[in-house]
Amino acid sequence: MVKFSKELEGQLIPEWRDAYLSYRELKRHIKKIKLSRLPKHPRQDMNGDYSLSIFEPVRLAAWKICDKFRNSDSQTDVIQLRRSKSLEDGEDQEVYETDLSQLFSQEDEVKLLVRIFFEKLDEEHNKINQFYKERESEVVEKAEILKKQLQFLMDNKQVLSHIRLQKNSPSSPNFGSSPPSWSSVSPPRSSNYSESSIELAENLSHDQISESTDEVIAALDQRNSSTRNYSETKTKLTKQAKPKMGVKIDIPAETPTRVIAALTSSLWEDLVKISPKKEYCRTGDQLINRKKVQSAEKMIRGAYVELYRVLGLLKAYSSMNMMAFTKILKKFDKVSNQHASVNYLQAVKASPFISSDKVVKLMDEVESIFIKHFASNDRKKAMKFLRPQHEKKASHMITFFVGLFTGCFVSLFTIYAILAHLSRMFSPPTEIAYMDGVYPVFSVFALLSLHLFMYGCNLFMWKSKRINYNFIFGFSPNTSLKYRDAFLICTTLMTIVVGAMVVHLLLRASGVSPGQVDAIPAILLLFFLALLICPLDIFYRTTRYCFIRIIRNIFFSPFYKVVLVDFFMADQLTSQIPLLRQMESAACYFLEGSFRTHHYETCRNGRLFKDLSYVISFMPYYWRAMQCARRWFDSNDVEHLANMGKYVSAMVAAGARLTYDHKNHDHHSIWFPVVIVTSVVATVYQCYWDFVKDWGLLKQNSKNSWLRDDLILKNKNIYYVSIALNVVLRVAWVESVLKLNVNDVQQRLLDFVLASLEVIRRGHWNFYRLENEHLNNVGNYRAVKEVPLPFHEMDSDG
Repeated sequence: MVKFSKELEGQLIPEWRDAYLSYRELKRHIKKIKLSRLPKHPRQDMNGDYSLSIFEPVRLAAWKICDKFRNSDSQTDVIQLRRSKSLEDGEDQEVYETDLSQLFSQEDEVKLLVRIFFEKLDEEHNKINQFYKERESEVVEKAEILKKQLQFLMDNKQVLSHIRLQKNSPSSPNFGSSPPSWSSVSPPRSSNYSESSIELAENLSHDQISESTDEVIAALDQRNSSTRNYSETKTKLTKQAKPKMGVKIDIPAETPTRVIAALTSSLWEDLVKISPKKEYCRTGDQLINRKKVQSAEKMIRGAYVELYRVLGLLKAYSSMNMMAFTKILKKFDKVSNQHASVNYLQAVKASPFISSDKVVKLMDEVESIFIKHFASNDRKKAMKFLRPQHEKKASHMITFFVGLFTGCFVSLFTIYAILAHLSRMFSPPTEIAYMDGVYPVFSVFALLSLHLFMYGCNLFMWKSKRINYNFIFGFSPNTSLKYRDAFLICTTLMTIVVGAMVVHLLLRASGVSPGQVDAIPAILLLFFLALLICPLDIFYRTTRYCFIRIIRNIFFSPFYKVVLVDFFMADQLTSQIPLLRQMESAACYFLEGSFRTHHYETCRNGRLFKDLSYVISFMPYYWRAMQCARRWFDSNDVEHLANMGKYVSAMVAAGARLTYDHKNHDHHSIWFPVVIVTSVVATVYQCYWDFVKDWGLLKQNSKNSWLRDDLILKNKNIYYVSIALNVVLRVAWVESVLKLNVNDVQQRLLDFVLASLEVIRRGHWNFYRLENEHLNNVGNYRAVKEVPLPFHEMDSDG
């Protein structure tokens, strides 16, 4: 049977951990009470040591029975939980306080410990109530805002519906059932990187708007000619066409198309004419169209999903804390032989976090709204959005296959090492062909597999330390990779690659043409590329397509809105520059046909190849710098510009080292001091940012010396070792400058080892980066993502 403390630890919301009942601390108080109630008359021997006689167990049992009978007639109302008002932050707060006057008649150590226990319990009780009321008021306020947003959405859809009917039958007097609500339609002319000014091709001229309004009024004239309310209706519609208070639609420009369109439209707003093919509605100087309304509907739907999720979290928070109160008070009754839990639990049940029914009612309301407006009255469809079911994977089967492929990988690698030695693969006649053609492809897969292995280790540590990585990355728990999945992909990949390496050696040893045998790495590379983009639902399709989408967002920086998973992946790419360089070599080798002719001058000394090496070395840093620029543009936070400077300095250092490498490492050239200075500056910049910004460490006034106040790992020494290790691995560039006196094969292997160390450093960095992000979420109680809302009220000059 699982202890409740472990059950609570496993089910609590990580970001709200500090707001839960401190169950373990209260258990320690109860243990002190239990120890204080034990008889204190053991026999003392001559040496001062205490020992028990053989009758001591009988005496102890008799004492417990007598104590139980002494308290058997005690009343159940031995404590009273009183409510009072206290002024805190200028507001009246309801505070609970326990009266212990009837619990014990004598003043002794036991009563003192009991008093301390109930003071702590009252403190926790008030903390939970206060937290619950704050979160409850937030969701109630958010629900009211979403109701207004939904009403604006319905008004805009009604307007578009009338315009569409008018276009289809302009002469029909009954083209609509009621006049459109023009006042709800007024997005801004332009906004900060927003789509509000994107669709200029859909604007109507002023004459068209007047004509459209006149047609609507004419239709109403025909319908209401026999009624007394004709003039009132006409006047009302005319007024609605020029509202004093409008609503703008602000759709964030998160894609390159929207960004480019927003910039173009803001420049040519007064010159571009409106396309009559798209559906629109315009009031004064502001417009809407069907595409905007669809985007707004999607945003509001997402906001309702997040609202429902936080309501579910509040409901679980309430029930889990109630269970914790019940368990801890039962333990207290058992230890103290009192009946204190009855009154206290009654007061707890009357507390806001249990007695309030706002959350339950709001959940029902959100369900009904979602079913009606976003699921076409299909409850089953709505529940797929609101309550996604988590798939249960056969973890034992995954573990079995991980072990199987690991064994295969070790066996095949052993066979490969033996065959390479017997066939003299690394001897001077054949080493050039092998290291220039075959080695780059296999090293690419090796570095990729190592990175996947480190990611699997990260997933394992994040899960074991209750770091909510799915929420931080924005992944769905239903489809995101688990650590076993990462290990399975890693071992499968390396087993296939080493198997291909063994086949390659066997074919070369059997006398097959080298031109045909050396095509095996290219076939392997094409196979994995085809698997990556395969549309079939096999081999983690959701993860593969998510990876492609993230790479697309990085490639088109800064046109895509930057979220954490995007710049996290871009940081991984900065540690895989050697992998990208190896891919460049492999591409040149196969596209140039060197695997058939075995002429390697083009891929070693060609001008184009050298120029591309600069581009590839710069690209990851450039992408990351553009992401920082986009984040600064969106948030106006200067810290992002400082972060961009870090990647610019890394680009300068990488360019200097590459130029120095092309100069054959001449220590007497001017590039040697340039490399030293730029590399030292970049390294100091990166280390500072790693420790202070990314990891949140090196706090001078922290209670943990030079770390931070909140630490997830219990052993503080691990953080100090991690800081030292990160610094050591950051200065691995020294070897590329000094260049040890080794042959070509040994230099390739040394470069591979250094590239592997950088991947290991990045995996090590990943844990602390997400730990810091998780602690920031915990500090702000962020358990659900914030969804921007599309409609904003604004004053209009019309």
